[in-house]
Amino acid sequence: MAQVMVCNYIKISNSRLQNHTRILADKLCHHSLRVRYLHHHLKNSVRKCSSTTKKQEKVISGIPYNKLSIGVPKETWKNEKRVAVTPTVAELFVKKGFSVNVEKGAGSEAKFRDSDYEAAGSKLVDAQTAFSADIILKVRPPLENEVEYFRENSTLLSLLYPAQNKALVDKLALRKINAFGMDCIPRISRAQVFDVLSSMANVSGYRAVVEASNHLPRFFAGQITAAGKVPPAKVLVIGGGVAGLAAVAQAKNMGAIVRAFDTRSAVQEQVESLGAEFLTINIQISLM
Repeated sequence: MAQVMVCNYIKISNSRLQNHTRILADKLCHHSLRVRYLHHHLKNSVRKCSSTTKKQEKVISGIPYNKLSIGVPKETWKNEKRVAVTPTVAELFVKKGFSVNVEKGAGSEAKFRDSDYEAAGSKLVDAQTAFSADIILKVRPPLENEVEYFRENSTLLSLLYPAQNKALVDKLALRKINAFGMDCIPRISRAQVFDVLSSMANVSGYRAVVEASNHLPRFFAGQITAAGKVPPAKVLVIGGGVAGLAAVAQAKNMGAIVRAFDTRSAVQEQVESLGAEFLTINIQISLM
């Protein structure tokens, strides 16, 4: 009997020992996983801190915006009423940190008052001060006698037409001016925001129809009066480029019957999408 009790006691003790061993092994495994997690977490934290430190240590090359000045001279070409910078754009430059110098009366022909520029944070200056800025913004090319006002190594952004103004380009080169001819920027998708030719062509097409309607001795749209019915005017637009499409849209909006022609058949879809009729000419060439 005593032997049986001893055997049962040993079995119970072995069972308890196995349970304790299992519990201890589970705890050790849990602690091991936790240590691995903490190690991984600390490793990532050190890596992020190192990356952040490298970014902070990286020195940005170039001149800060708050050290640069922008000059906006008044356009002096005959009948030129545009201005390179509006008060709204001047305010954006000021917020970026630029110092904006606008010549007095620069925006008067475009119906922008000097007080509008001052309210935007710009400074009103004379012509020479505007031309002596780090960056000069103009619509038309500068006159040859204005080049002497430029600071050496300054930057000019304007229409330039270098093929027509070789003497001007040579003078700018002697002055070491970094000149960007806005008319020379390629008309590609990446450079659409710089495409001044398309934006001006759009205005030209619109204005052409408005001027034509002023010379036409009757309404563009059809009229029904007590005396009878007046048919709408018929408008023909030759060319389906940016200006041509703008003219088609404006003439159609004014109620005219619009037809357009272009040598490129690909323009047909664009013309018809504006509600106009696309004209085609079938020409047969005989080689005999």
